[in-house]
Amino acid sequence: MENVIEIKNLNKKYEDFSLNGITLDIPKGSIVGLIGENGAGKSTLISSILGIIKSSYDDLKIFGLDFKTDEINIKKDIAVIFDQTHYNEEFTPNFIGKILSRVYSNWDQKTYLKYLTRFKLPMKKKIKKFSRGMKMKLEFAIAFSHNAKLLILDEATSGLDPIVRDEILSIIREYTEDEDHTVLMSSHITSDLDKISDYIAYIHEGKLLFMKPYDELREEYGIIHAGKELLDSLNKDDIVGYVKEAYNYTILVKNRSLIQSVFKDLEMTRPTVEEIMLFHVKGGCERW
Repeated sequence: MENVIEIKNLNKKYEDFSLNGITLDIPKGSIVGLIGENGAGKSTLISSILGIIKSSYDDLKIFGLDFKTDEINIKKDIAVIFDQTHYNEEFTPNFIGKILSRVYSNWDQKTYLKYLTRFKLPMKKKIKKFSRGMKMKLEFAIAFSHNAKLLILDEATSGLDPIVRDEILSIIREYTEDEDHTVLMSSHITSDLDKISDYIAYIHEGKLLFMKPYDELREEYGIIHAGKELLDSLNKDDIVGYVKEAYNYTILVKNRSLIQSVFKDLEMTRPTVEEIMLFHVKGGCERW
């Protein structure tokens, strides 16, 4: 499988935090959901990939090109959307289009106008008068108008109402229908990632705990509601974490199929991305 991003042993050290030995491959044509608690290192990783901050690594390739020697060419094919617009709020979509037509050699004004119409964004209205949802739609209109092959989203859907978020998720799905397009999406709204992710990459305390296909996660892990006796009878290596409720335990296990083959009548549900993350962080505890 061809990879759009290849990272080997990326490190970034601050006084009170560090990314440690991140090795990660992002397959072409996929949507990769990047999860982790606040301060886990998601934004630091994205900033390192983009060269916004300096980090050390053994290898960083994007589109098969070495980032150290081909940064300018690489960035022509990347679109990045953060949690807020970085354009001057006195600008209008019309003026932004004129500016970017001179910035990007592959700028497509017809595509830009098509998306502005689709998103019902007024051409001559200053973006300071736009709602947050309108500003995010403008960012996507811009991203899709210079034929970006890689879309990187850093909390781009946070703070949006469910209707706008759902519309944006549909836009992202549509974008990746063309298998030349790839998305790396960091979000605290893990339910969004449940809807569209092909892979989940989980960063905890500056380390990559895993990157796995979403469907594999759903098949590998299971949630069990049971008493202490069953908890004690499970193989400890299969227990990711648990929480003691008033009358029983809620347990996240891996090796779902193996456990079900041993405990044939055991009821087990598939966890969400959020539940997988929480149990990994919390481990065994009396109550969250």
